[in-house]
Amino acid sequence: MSLDLLTYMFIGGSFALYIGIAIWARAGSTTEFYIAGGGVPPVANGMATAADWMSAASFISLAGIVSFIGRDGAAYLMGWTGGYVLLAMLLAPYLRKFGKFTVPDFVGDRYYSKTARYIAVICTIVISFTYVAGQMRGVGIVFSRYLHVDINTGVIVGMVIVFFYAVLGGMKGITYTQVAQYCVLIMAFMVPAFFLSMQVTGHFLPQIGLGATLEDGRSVLVTLNELSSELGFDQYTQGNKTTIDMFFMTAALMCGTAGLPHVIVRFFTVPRVKDARISAGWALIFIAILYTTVPAVAGFGRVNLIETINGPDNAGVEYTQMPSWFKNWESSGLIAWADKNGDGKVQYQAGAAFDGGKPAFIDSRGDYGERLTENASSSANEVYVDRDIMVLANPEIANLPDWVIALVAAGAVAAALSTAAGLLLVISTSISHDLMKKSINPNITDKQELTYARLAAIVAIIIAGYFGINPPGFVAQVVALAFGLAASSVFPAIVLGIFSTRMNTQGAVSGMLVGLGSTMAYIIYFKFMGGTPDQWLFGISPEGFGTVGMLLNFVVAMLVASMTPEPPEEIQSIIEDIRIPRGAAQAHAH
Repeated sequence: MSLDLLTYMFIGGSFALYIGIAIWARAGSTTEFYIAGGGVPPVANGMATAADWMSAASFISLAGIVSFIGRDGAAYLMGWTGGYVLLAMLLAPYLRKFGKFTVPDFVGDRYYSKTARYIAVICTIVISFTYVAGQMRGVGIVFSRYLHVDINTGVIVGMVIVFFYAVLGGMKGITYTQVAQYCVLIMAFMVPAFFLSMQVTGHFLPQIGLGATLEDGRSVLVTLNELSSELGFDQYTQGNKTTIDMFFMTAALMCGTAGLPHVIVRFFTVPRVKDARISAGWALIFIAILYTTVPAVAGFGRVNLIETINGPDNAGVEYTQMPSWFKNWESSGLIAWADKNGDGKVQYQAGAAFDGGKPAFIDSRGDYGERLTENASSSANEVYVDRDIMVLANPEIANLPDWVIALVAAGAVAAALSTAAGLLLVISTSISHDLMKKSINPNITDKQELTYARLAAIVAIIIAGYFGINPPGFVAQVVALAFGLAASSVFPAIVLGIFSTRMNTQGAVSGMLVGLGSTMAYIIYFKFMGGTPDQWLFGISPEGFGTVGMLLNFVVAMLVASMTPEPPEEIQSIIEDIRIPRGAAQAHAH
C-alpha cells in the first residue's frame, strides 16, 4: 500500500472519528456548549486538557525549534511545563470554586465592573486569535505535504474540519473529541520516537537517548556539538540567547500558560473542585509523556538531517541522489536549495540561505529539477529547512515504515485541531456569553445565546484561517507571542483577584491596559514594523517581553489600587471564602 493511501486512511479515519464523536455529543444547551454540562470524569478531562494543551506548537514545532537552536529551546520546555504546574496548583482550584468559567466572567464579577469585563474580553480574543494562528498554520503544513496541496489550501481544509466539530459539538463534543485526539497524537509522537531511539542509540526509551553512547564512542550531544561546529553553527549545547532573555522568555511562557483562557475553562467541565485537582494531576502526567521525549526527538532529528543531506563525508550529496522526502518537502515550499557553484550538490551549512529568511519560489525548475527561488543569497550552496517540518519529516529521514509516517501525519492534525477547537470555543464564548448575555442584552434566551455562540465561532474560524495563512513566524514562535500576551494582561488580574482583597476595579483595569498595550506595541514593532534584535530592550526578545508587561501590570495595578477606594465588603468576603477550604473553620471532634 502506498504512503499516500495510508496517509489518507489514517487522517480520513481520524476525521471520521472526531466528527462522529461531535455529532454523538452534540451540545443541546448553553451549559453543554460552554462546559460540557460539568460532568466529565477527571481522567477523561485530564486527557482532553492535555490534548487542548499540546497544540501544533508542542507536536509539530517544539522539537523543530529545539533541534535548530539547541540549549535555547529549553525556555520553551521549562516555560510550558512549569506553567501548567503553576496553573494547576495556584489558580485552577480557586477559579473553579469562584464558579465563573470564563476569564472575562471572573474579571467582570470579581472587579464588579463592565469596563473590566470588556477589557478582559478584548485580552481573551487577542490571545486566542494569536494562539489559533499557529494551530491553523500547523494544519496547513501537514496538509501541504500529505495532501499535496499548498499551505493556504491546507489551512482552508483545516477550517472546514474544525467548523464541523467545534461549531456543532461545543465543549461537550470538543471534550470527548480531544480524548480521542490525545490517544492519536501521543501514539503518533511516541512510536517514531521509540524507533529513532533504537536506531540511533540502541536504547528503547528516548528520554535517556541524548546521553547514550553511539558506535563511535561519542554521545548524541557530543556528536551534535561537533557537527554543528564543523558546519559553522553555534554548538548545540551552547546557544546564543542572553541569560536575561532566557529568564524573561521562560517566565512569560510560564505565567502565560497560567492565564490561557482555553485551558482554564477545562477545570469547569468536571463535577467538583476535588475533581478539578485530580484532572490537573492526570493532565500533567499525560503532558509529561510528550515533553520529556521532545529533547531526544530534536537531537535525533538534527543528526539524521545533517548526515542525510551532507553525506557521510559532510561534503554534500548530489541533488539527483537526494531521497524522495527532500524533494517532497521542497515541493511543499518548506525546503529550498540554492546551487551557487554549479556542482549540483546539496550541502547544509551555516549562513542565511535566502534573503528574508524564507525562500520565494518561482515557477521554473533548475538544471537538476530543483525548485528555483528569486531570493537566494550570493554565497555557496545552501539549504533552507523550515523548522516546523522536523517532527513530520523525521520518520521519512530515518526510513521508518510508511505506516509510522502516516500515523505522524494523523497525530499532527489531531494536535493542531484539538487546540484550535478549544480556542475558537473560547472566542465564541467571550462574544456570546460575556458580551451578549452578560453586558449587551441580558434578556436573550439560552437558544439565542447558543446561536450567537455558533455564529461567533464561524466568524472566528474565518479570521483564524487568515492568520494561519499569514502568520508572523514559526508555529512555536507565534504561540509564544500568545503566551506573552496572556502573561502581561489577564494573569496578574487573576492572581491579584484571588490573593488580594485590596485589589479593586481601577487597579485591575489600569494594570491590564498597561500590560497588554506595552506588550502588543513591542511585538508589533519587532514583528511587523522592521525592528531589529539589536534594538531589543535590555536584549529581551518579543517572545520574552510578556514578562516585562506582566511586571508593569502588577506595579501599576497595585499603585492605582492603593490610591483608590477599597472593593465592596461583599467582594472581599467572597475572596476570603474561595481561599479557605470548606469546613476549615469548623470544630472537629477528637
